Amino acid sequence: MGSASSRGSSKHDRDWLLQTLDEHESAINCMTLSSDGSVLATGSDDHNICLWSAKTTPVECLGVLTGHVDYITSILIDEHYLVSASADRTMRKWDITNGRCVFVYSGHTSLINRIVCTGDFLFSTSYDRTARCWDFDTGACVRVFRGHKHGVLPILFIPAEHSGDGDKDLDKNMNIYAKDLIITGSQDTTAKTWSFETGECLKTFRGHTGAILCLATDRVGKILFTGSSDNSIRAWDIYRGTEIRVYEQHQAAIISLLCINKLLFSISSDHTARCWVIDVGDCTRIYKGHKHTVSCIQVHNGHLFTGCGDSIVRCFDARSGVIKRIFKSHTLSVNCLQIVDDKLFSGSVDGTLKVWNIGDLNRETIANSKPSASSSKVISDDRISVENRSDVDSGIDDREYRDRHGQNMV
Repeated sequence: MGSASSRGSSKHDRDWLLQTLDEHESAINCMTLSSDGSVLATGSDDHNICLWSAKTTPVECLGVLTGHVDYITSILIDEHYLVSASADRTMRKWDITNGRCVFVYSGHTSLINRIVCTGDFLFSTSYDRTARCWDFDTGACVRVFRGHKHGVLPILFIPAEHSGDGDKDLDKNMNIYAKDLIITGSQDTTAKTWSFETGECLKTFRGHTGAILCLATDRVGKILFTGSSDNSIRAWDIYRGTEIRVYEQHQAAIISLLCINKLLFSISSDHTARCWVIDVGDCTRIYKGHKHTVSCIQVHNGHLFTGCGDSIVRCFDARSGVIKRIFKSHTLSVNCLQIVDDKLFSGSVDGTLKVWNIGDLNRETIANSKPSASSSKVISDDRISVENRSDVDSGIDDREYRDRHGQNMV
């Protein structure tokens, strides 16, 4: 277990930095939490997955999962199983109670990009131009979704009870949309919706001129947001396939999107994060100060946390956009963040997992903040890990936006 401070850190940095964990031998690419927040997992370029005791003090390494023969691209935890995806073209299912690999999912012919799990089924995307559905228990490939002309990157799953819920305006012959939906984004500049039941491509969303790097939906699963390397975000009616709005203020590729209530957060290679009001498309906040690509985001208790290519983790007041704290200790790009109680975890290309104390930030009272509504049922990849959490609070309420609408708020 590594040192709890770094050479050259300020007194405050040393106070906030609780631990530096260096079990990985190279870059940490991805991070995920168990549903109860007790187990944190990290995937690395060293081909391994490390399990950590997220709620203990100090944090301890619970085990290392070895077996992949290339770097880890994506991981998730479902109950007491962990699933990992790798550049070795396979996924592995692990029993985290004993660290044993219980199944290897084989079938993709190129690097696997993202994975999501619905409980009964596992979905994956790959540079082989396909998305696939697997039986979670048996490992059988249930369905292959073909139609993209280039590598498939992000993926969402919208369950049947959520799809088109309450939309009485849909045509009667569109009852196919009452079924489970899969949404994929591709380097071919399109997104597609697919019928889980038949594997049929239902709609193709065209308009971007660059690869689609990230997806999100509104909380009721009717609006699709696509973020692209063409610097734009587009909003679409999922069930009609029509474009609703284009968000064009970013100056470089959109790295990730996060939808909370009626707000959309975006992070970009233009060194900023932004907050948008979904209903009108206005950008209400720009979170500035980054010196490189903003690579990951968490929104928690009225604060927005970002990890950046400049090796720094930043905390902003979500409402005002003011930087509240800068966490300096990593030496290379920060790839992933997670928050557990009063701890902030950051994983970096430098191979270290750092644990920061944010207890005093959590105790701050944000005037007029209100808790978020119930969580979305949409299942997404874990690059931004707060999409399905009910305890997330953006710190910006709708009333404040209406009061300030028309003013320069950044």
